[in-house]
Amino acid sequence: MLSILKLDAGGIPQCWIDTEDATRHYADNSVLWTLGDPIAVMRGGMSRLTGRQSIIELHSIIAVKGSAKINLFDVVPAITKRKLYRRDRGLCAYCACRISENDAEAEHIVPNSKGGSYTWMNLVVSCRPCNQRKGNRTPERAGMSLIYAPYTPSLYEDMILKGRNILADQMDFLAANLPKDSRILQDPFWV
Repeated sequence: MLSILKLDAGGIPQCWIDTEDATRHYADNSVLWTLGDPIAVMRGGMSRLTGRQSIIELHSIIAVKGSAKINLFDVVPAITKRKLYRRDRGLCAYCACRISENDAEAEHIVPNSKGGSYTWMNLVVSCRPCNQRKGNRTPERAGMSLIYAPYTPSLYEDMILKGRNILADQMDFLAANLPKDSRILQDPFWV
């Protein structure tokens, strides 16, 4: 399924939308500007006046009227197991073994019972043996150390983590806005 990157008027990513939603934005004249090549053509009915069929070319990136009332630095993306897995590149945080998404476990660095929260900074991907070995202890108590540090993805990183089939021009746009130290594009085995 084709996904179109929807931006606000200032170029801030809002969400991924399907071709139907994008067509609505074009039809109600809320598209301000586009980037990328057209990726789909939607054909409508025939005009009684001209006898021509209506056609809307959908671009891979569209900016719509209005601006988000958010501060980019205040945005904390929602956590899903899939995004956590992709952020951590499918590597167990304790043994560095590559694990499949189905076998990956979302592991609390500081367990819930010890006051640990369900946040990006307290979650990593772990294989089952490491998760069971660590148990209900902190890594220090379990004698295990983290291979990599957790971090909270930026809005642009989050859009990449959410995307399934990101087109080259969409990836270029998002990658151009990634923080300098982003790990998202390092070893992107899932892209």
